Amino acid sequence: MKKLLVLIVSVLFILAACSGGKEKVTVGVASNDTKAWEKVKELAKDEDIDLEIKQFSDYNVPNKALSDGDIDMNAFQHFAFLNEYKKAHKDADISAVSTTVLAPLGIYSDDIKDIKKVKNGAKVIVPNDVSNQARSLKLLEAAGLIKLDKNFGLSGSIKDIKSNPKNLKIKAVDAQQTARALSDVDLSVINNGVATKAGLDPKKDPIYTEDSKNDAVKPYINVIATKDDKQNDKTYKKIIKLYHSKEAQQALKKDTKDGEYPVDLSKKEIKKIEDSLEK
Repeated sequence: MKKLLVLIVSVLFILAACSGGKEKVTVGVASNDTKAWEKVKELAKDEDIDLEIKQFSDYNVPNKALSDGDIDMNAFQHFAFLNEYKKAHKDADISAVSTTVLAPLGIYSDDIKDIKKVKNGAKVIVPNDVSNQARSLKLLEAAGLIKLDKNFGLSGSIKDIKSNPKNLKIKAVDAQQTARALSDVDLSVINNGVATKAGLDPKKDPIYTEDSKNDAVKPYINVIATKDDKQNDKTYKKIIKLYHSKEAQQALKKDTKDGEYPVDLSKKEIKKIEDSLEK
């Protein structure tokens, strides 16, 4: 029996040595800042962290994967999206632990070059998830194309359009389709990450872009989320610090064509935004 225990301990020791004693952490992403996370993965090796990057093509999956324990962190959504998810899934024990970027929303068109020259009856598509649909409609209002109900909030939809003087034909589709269907419509409101993946330049190609300096866009700052009981995990904190490192931020800038703005808010600032959304 003693020999067996010695053998087991020896095997465990060998396995630990082979793994290099690295702690494995999986982060789920569905955005276009993959190069930044690849740089974080590279830097994490020096911290004895084996960081795995898991790609998702569907915005509806990464939060469930996090709740189910299939991944340890995710970085693909903004405050408003996470807030809507938690409203719909009362048992979701996940929260923002840090921020990453603000990716301004843009209105794109293959044919129209001036937002003021949008024709009557133009076909327009917007993302269909609750938070991004509301955000897109606010952008169309800011561009002077529609008027929204005075009580329009972060979960407003097409039915809350108060005035549509150009009789725009607005349709909500899957976020990934907003870029793919661009040639079939007059205008498409496309998320920054989706646009970049489709080969569009988020700084040069939109005919109208969200004002990144306006306080109203704070709910759309992207976040890193973890399970609630991991908010103070030391390894996760190291990963977050590496994401905000100079090396990772340079990779982000290159990968997103400088179309996203790095944001590193304090826990107090994060809490303030979360509280405002809950109200």
